[in-house]
Amino acid sequence: KNDISFRFIGDISALDEGLRRKISKIEQSTSKNELVLNIALNYGGRDELVNAFNRLREQGVDEIGEEDISSALYTSGCPDPDMIVRTAGEYRLSNFLLWQASYSEFYFTNVLWPDMTPSDVDAAIAEYGRRKRNFGGV
Repeated sequence: KNDISFRFIGDISALDEGLRRKISKIEQSTSKNELVLNIALNYGGRDELVNAFNRLREQGVDEIGEEDISSALYTSGCPDPDMIVRTAGEYRLSNFLLWQASYSEFYFTNVLWPDMTPSDVDAAIAEYGRRKRNFGGV
């Protein structure tokens, strides 16, 4: 059995103290579990990047590289997504995981997120399996 580690990404500081304590308790109590589920709460990709750059500046990092930025993001320690499923017929990132999505495959569907069925998920995975990934190479 694989238990899930819950991780909340976004500007949690904007939430009330009671909710922040509950989030912290959930994250701490599940932190040793194998699988990670990132829950985006009060999240914006641009805000995440600004937060990361400010954190690096506060740490005194003078020469910022890709690894520095990745390590300062809310998703630090998690691999970048291999695939992003965009539901509801939308064809934009909508300020979501701007840095992390650079080599992600995208799958677009008109199905709304709450209406996704196992066969919809299977179709997305099958499409992903047909793609040749080159991660920016030629």
